[in-house]
Amino acid sequence: MQISTTHNPQPVDDARLAEILANPGFGQFFTDHMFTVEWTPDAGWHGARIEPYGPLTLDPATAVLHYAQETFEGMKAYRHDAGSIWSFRPEENAARMARSSKRLAFPVLDPQDFVAAVDELVRVDQRWVPDAAGEKSLYVRPFMIATEKFLGVRPSQHVTFMVIASPAGAYFKGGVKPVTLWLTEEYTRAGRGGMGAAKTGGNYASSLVAQQEASGQGCDQVVFLDAQEGKYVEELGGMNMYFVFDDGRIVTPGTGTILEGITRSSIIELAGKLGHQVEERKFSIDEWREGVSSGRITEIFACGTAAVVTPVGSLKWDGGEVSAPASTDLTMKVRQALVDIQYGRAEDAFGWMHRIV
Repeated sequence: MQISTTHNPQPVDDARLAEILANPGFGQFFTDHMFTVEWTPDAGWHGARIEPYGPLTLDPATAVLHYAQETFEGMKAYRHDAGSIWSFRPEENAARMARSSKRLAFPVLDPQDFVAAVDELVRVDQRWVPDAAGEKSLYVRPFMIATEKFLGVRPSQHVTFMVIASPAGAYFKGGVKPVTLWLTEEYTRAGRGGMGAAKTGGNYASSLVAQQEASGQGCDQVVFLDAQEGKYVEELGGMNMYFVFDDGRIVTPGTGTILEGITRSSIIELAGKLGHQVEERKFSIDEWREGVSSGRITEIFACGTAAVVTPVGSLKWDGGEVSAPASTDLTMKVRQALVDIQYGRAEDAFGWMHRIV
């Protein structure tokens, strides 16, 4: 893929950028440039370019606005002590977007082109990658949208793939703390044959009302059960889950109707190296309640790109509550091991890191 570059004639000045990087928050500020490439049946992928970051012009009949044909990814770029910049398993993000694209009836962007697009944008905007202090990083958002102008239920014949980036601070201000969870018994995230394994905006939109319910109950996140029987734990609104047993086993809900998280799969490998057997299987809400009550479940944690790894606190539902296991030892050990690899503080024995600059 040949990428042309048009530099922003009015980039954010150094003084303002320093202010932003000192306290970037999450998803509030965006870099000077963005990547775009388009697809049509006749031309294929074409017009790959990096240009100044700015608004899009969309016709009111643009397909994505009416039929939600859209996929996206979330990943980070990390600055190491020597000043080099790395991403974490970008080929896995590329492969997952390919799977999401097939599910959403999109053309598939070659994984090598996906990685090249991300790399080139990060290179052009490398001054936006914060120092590692406080677990800061550059959050990168590749996404694909249906941009044909038409009304009708069919795959779009014009598709746009873009990459934007935003500096991100630590997910937890003041240190990692357990998240409290609300069990929704009314709403489900995805069913068999649905889009649960695809990273598409509709899955997140459908979780919002349940997240509102959780917030109204004083909880941080919502837990979804399976759509078929309503008894098996699937995932949170934006994170995968793990349950640690007193014999050292770790159980995580099996895939099929949940998002195949890249942090999730990395933890499975990492936990195995740390000597823990990881089971991917159905895990019922009753096994959660009984396991905590009996002491067999000693830790619960969740993971995602933004939070990395977080301990899970109490679980609440309409008419009940189960407290959190007391320990977070393995949770924090796994978290530290993963973060140390990402920021170049530990040997990357898995070959996960990809150098950009």
